[in-house]
Amino acid sequence: VVCLVAYHIFFMLFVWSYWKTIFTLPMNPSKEFHLSYSDKESLEREPRGESQQEVLRRAAKDLPIYTRTMSGAIRYCDRCHLVKPDRCHHCSVCDKCILKMDHHCPWVNNCVGFSNYKFFLLFLAYSLLYCLFIAATDLQYFIKFWTNGLPDTQAKFHIMFLFFAAAMFSVSLSSLFGYHCWLVSKNKSTLEVFRAPIFRHRTDKNGFSLGFSKNLRQVFGDEKKYWLLPVFSSLGDGCSFPTCLVNQDPEQASTPGGLNSSSKNENHLFPAKPLRDSQSHLLTDTPSWSETTAKAEKGKVGMSNPALTMENET
Repeated sequence: VVCLVAYHIFFMLFVWSYWKTIFTLPMNPSKEFHLSYSDKESLEREPRGESQQEVLRRAAKDLPIYTRTMSGAIRYCDRCHLVKPDRCHHCSVCDKCILKMDHHCPWVNNCVGFSNYKFFLLFLAYSLLYCLFIAATDLQYFIKFWTNGLPDTQAKFHIMFLFFAAAMFSVSLSSLFGYHCWLVSKNKSTLEVFRAPIFRHRTDKNGFSLGFSKNLRQVFGDEKKYWLLPVFSSLGDGCSFPTCLVNQDPEQASTPGGLNSSSKNENHLFPAKPLRDSQSHLLTDTPSWSETTAKAEKGKVGMSNPALTMENET
């Protein structure tokens, strides 16, 4: 009876998470990241050069973006006509920009991103548990099959096939689930593993990592009672993310605390532009930024922003 109840629980959670992964629409950038009609006309009218740089600079001046292209340009999508938020990428299959895009999964026929990444993780977890449960309960009959302890019927071949299928899927799912658990612990996406995010001052593969606990909360949320359920509980809106590497922007006149321009040459551990409320508390709820780290950062030589050039990026 206990095995039967556990079987139905795993199966229901598996189906529920799989359903949510498939039918949860990926989130797209909000309207504030889209260029206005006048900016679009200016961008199309002006030749590639400083004039286009100025249009994109003006459009992104008040947006919470910190990453750049390899040449230092503002990340712009010429198909969606928008300034890309951090960790946003254009999916060639869906033909639209996806917030915190991880990859396009053909098995679920959907993009895995900010809106359904938690569901995808739970789908992998419950699929793995389901396969392990099937393999464990079928093991005794599989052993009897090889010791000729089963009746000589066609059912014994079904037992052998079921065990091999469950075991092989368990191996593949365990590797995939383990890989995505590592991504969550490092606060990375699959795309960011292959191409590290480029910030204003340098490239850093761990630029969005805030520590294991905070990285976990970004995906699963603050309410632990919802962690194992396929309900959306991720923090933030997918457009802005806290990072430990963003320095004061030399182009900004002041910091969030109201400091004047005399502090431009100092490096700061907190973003100059405000993050969303649901994301910024990850930076302030615990004393993760030590005074020693702050002094070490101040000792580094600051680098100004490179000249921004127009560059399309997927």
